[in-house]
Amino acid sequence: MLDAVLELFSEDNLEPGPAEVAERSGVSLRSVYRYYEDRDALARAAIARNLERVQPLFEIGDLGVGPLEDRIERMVAGRLRLYEATAPMVRATVLRSRTNDVVRGRLEQNRRLLREQVEAMFAPELVALPAAERREIAVALDVLLGFDALEHLRRQRSLSGAETRRVLVRALRSLVGQAHPPA
Repeated sequence: MLDAVLELFSEDNLEPGPAEVAERSGVSLRSVYRYYEDRDALARAAIARNLERVQPLFEIGDLGVGPLEDRIERMVAGRLRLYEATAPMVRATVLRSRTNDVVRGRLEQNRRLLREQVEAMFAPELVALPAAERREIAVALDVLLGFDALEHLRRQRSLSGAETRRVLVRALRSLVGQAHPPA
């Protein structure tokens, strides 16, 4: 049933009903209701299941280690992998976060984790900056590497994965390349 919900999310059906889930999964409607009290509980369970599956994609090794160019490439590649694996689920999560405190809390937790990851990856450059400038650049990096920016580039601008990668690498080079770590 949860896989059926995730399939429906990937088809842009962000609020599948129990009848759709029953039909897609080949179980009875009664079975859906036996395990999940309502549409929201079903969606929450599917989102949680997918998060467990993609958890390794949240990891990017050696944060802050290596030449800037390598760190930029690793960060962009990691975020694109995460986006490709989670985009339908994130769309459904954002929709549900408006009315569900549990989903909203999990979304905020993941956003905080990703923000901290960006700051750690570019800490050698950020630490050299005055506090106000460090904050501005960290915010800009977070926005550039966030789901909304990737969603805009991929869906609204219709860029391929390779084009999106090139745009992000160029933007990060421009933004972070201006900050020089102490010698």
